[in-house]
Amino acid sequence: MVLASVYDLIYNVCGMLGALLLAALFSTAAGAAEEVLIAAVHFPPYVIKPEQDAHRGLLGELVAALNKVQSQHRFGLRATSLNRRFDDFRQGRVHVAIFENPDWNWQGIAGTRIDMGLEDAEVLVARREPGRDQHYFDNLMNKRMALFNGYHYGFAGFNNDPKWLEQNFNAVLTYSHESNLRLVLLGRVDMAPITRSWLGARLREQPQLREQLLVSDWEDQRYRHYAILSPQAPISAEDLRNTLQLLRDNGEMKRIFAPYGIDVRPNVAGSSATASASD
Repeated sequence: MVLASVYDLIYNVCGMLGALLLAALFSTAAGAAEEVLIAAVHFPPYVIKPEQDAHRGLLGELVAALNKVQSQHRFGLRATSLNRRFDDFRQGRVHVAIFENPDWNWQGIAGTRIDMGLEDAEVLVARREPGRDQHYFDNLMNKRMALFNGYHYGFAGFNNDPKWLEQNFNAVLTYSHESNLRLVLLGRVDMAPITRSWLGARLREQPQLREQLLVSDWEDQRYRHYAILSPQAPISAEDLRNTLQLLRDNGEMKRIFAPYGIDVRPNVAGSSATASASD
């Protein structure tokens, strides 16, 4: 009789422990944040050499802010390249391509385009010389240019094919703004288009460059940054847009981007649009 009672007690305790363990497991699974992978592409100052450290640059700061302001999703980074990012996006290896523009070869790729409320530009730089002024930028066809390999430029109709650029613009292709700026200063090329935010940061670090460079008033392109959301992403367009809006509301977007001369618009509600693969 006593032995039976002991067995019953052990059975009941084990049953309770099992139930508690299952409840804990289900609670953990239900409460686990879903991982959203963002493509990290070398694009200074937004992303700097992601193959070495994907969090170096403004994107790393943005991801930290996204994870701080909410807990439903865990945003992470996956290093990729300018050309590989399209396949990574299509194959679901990344869920979000960020600091993008729909004109940059995203036509025909399914996904939701979400306006991030950020604006930047590409400007031209040349070596400052006596008698050289803004008219120097009036005609680009007879100039030797240093271009960032893989970038899409407005003056080239957003065609980033290296051979085409070499043939039509006598282009020297490199993999950094730093290299292009050096070629300009050494007189090996006539000019180079450079991201305004990167140039602004460099001029703050090295103010003596202001006396050596002529910077165009004309902008090759002024663009809004978009986040392009994969149909396979574990986050909805509405949730991502609302999370970005939270960062505008609490001042984080301005804190991260405004020091680089990147325009931060206060509100972009209702700015997303879905594109199909046939668009």
